[in-house]
Amino acid sequence: MATAAEHGHNSWELSIQVDQREGDEGMKFKLRVKGDLHIGGLMLKLVEKIMTFCFDISQSSLGLYSKTMTPTYDPDSGSPASSTSLWFGENPLTACQPNLPPEELAKLFKPLTMEDKAAINAGWLDSSRSLMEQGIQENDRLLLRFKYHCFFDLNPKYDAVRITQLYEQARWAILLEEIECTEEEMLMFASLQYHICKLTLSTEPLTNSNEPEIDEVEAALSNLESTLEGRNADKILEDITDIPKLEDTLKLFRPKRLTLKPYKEYWFVFRDTTISYYKSKESANKEPIEQLHLRGCEVIPDVNVTEKKFGLKLLLPAADGMNEVYVRCDNETQYAKWKAACILASKGKTMAYSSYRTEVKNIQSFLQMKSLAPPPGQAAPDVESMEMNAECFVSPRYAKKYKTKQLTTRILEALHNISQLSLMEAKMRFIQAWQSLPEFGIKYYIVRFRGSKKDELLGISYNRLIRIDMSTGLPVTTWRFSNIKQWNVNWEIKQVTIEFDQSVSIAFSCQSCDCKVVHEYIGGYIFLSTRSKDQNETLDEELFHKLTGGQD
Repeated sequence: MATAAEHGHNSWELSIQVDQREGDEGMKFKLRVKGDLHIGGLMLKLVEKIMTFCFDISQSSLGLYSKTMTPTYDPDSGSPASSTSLWFGENPLTACQPNLPPEELAKLFKPLTMEDKAAINAGWLDSSRSLMEQGIQENDRLLLRFKYHCFFDLNPKYDAVRITQLYEQARWAILLEEIECTEEEMLMFASLQYHICKLTLSTEPLTNSNEPEIDEVEAALSNLESTLEGRNADKILEDITDIPKLEDTLKLFRPKRLTLKPYKEYWFVFRDTTISYYKSKESANKEPIEQLHLRGCEVIPDVNVTEKKFGLKLLLPAADGMNEVYVRCDNETQYAKWKAACILASKGKTMAYSSYRTEVKNIQSFLQMKSLAPPPGQAAPDVESMEMNAECFVSPRYAKKYKTKQLTTRILEALHNISQLSLMEAKMRFIQAWQSLPEFGIKYYIVRFRGSKKDELLGISYNRLIRIDMSTGLPVTTWRFSNIKQWNVNWEIKQVTIEFDQSVSIAFSCQSCDCKVVHEYIGGYIFLSTRSKDQNETLDEELFHKLTGGQD
């Protein structure tokens, strides 16, 4: 029998069938491939071939199905003895998947520790090698997920399939508690799921949006014209040279061992990427009590809209780890402004950055969506009007906490904030709410840092690495991808070494997975950070494999 390496020297014909929507003519063609062609390369070849037929993939909701991508081989010569077929057609993932009954959902649910998550995350396949090279055989089952949590602008007009697939991935992450959220957030997600299910089952067409179509070029030109007409040159120059600042009275709390001191009011001034706080507004022209430098910090929301609690937990980089600071705001508006400023500052950006206002609006919209209290004067929801089992929309742990009638009432109360959303808008809100969770996109791995005698957790997110104490689950320190100068892997001893700015260097060996998994994550996110949001940008496949490939 020929080996996997020998298969690379042989080729075979792959039969492709593409089914258009009803009434349109489909297409069939053949593509010659080799055994060493990896999955990503095959998909690129297919897209290039299909696009030559002027076939609009994004509009036609294509999906790929295949029993196997491995032909049978002649036992003597090792050459392919049979062809393989791929079929493209209407993708069932354009529609949401049905809800599982609560008892079936309970069978799938298993509380996960960080160590459990690290074991699960070890299972990613190598994107630079074929399935056959990784021992995948016919009838093996693979789980397909979006690996890199760094999405380009999602446009409901063009990305209906991707939005639905992301919604499904987010929905199951919430239902199975693969990512942590508060009770208030769980009920918000439940109301969105219920609303999406209702729209999916209704007679309303599954359009991208009910809004009229606007030519994107005209909209951009119109926006530029109104911007230039409505502002004079002096004002534009002022925006460039003057960095905005925030000033207000906030409460601050620094947790210390053996002390339970309450929050204390100070006068806060946020300028550039630094927070300074003073005893009072009158003393703001003197030296501050302390300055908090937010570049590289972690910004974690500490919010309960129902209880009017609007707080931020800031984890500030320090020589010996991370310092915790809690800041409490008085209301939603104040919270949205300060949180948006902190998020930008953690990335080294100021409030002069163009996305500040958008970030503030997104935070306010998210808070409004989380509000579970019905508007004044609104009648109590009719529990009988909910035709679906409320327990299908929350994790089994929360389903046990409430009686079915109570859970139904809470979901219907939260529904008033989102009842006007279209199907695609509701899915987008669900994805955005998922992205706003503190644990979003963090993949955990058990590692051992150089010089340490104990195992620790390494969290890998789309923009940073997080060293986490395994016993407490608390972050010890954070390193931003933007500060990486270089990294390399010693494949013999399975050790990853990373060098950052300011002569900071770390090295660790992977205990829960092959170091290739971690290496591919780091390289993949750095690759994505180099790409623009231009949809016409050509994928630099060579650069991707250079950054994510192994010793081969």
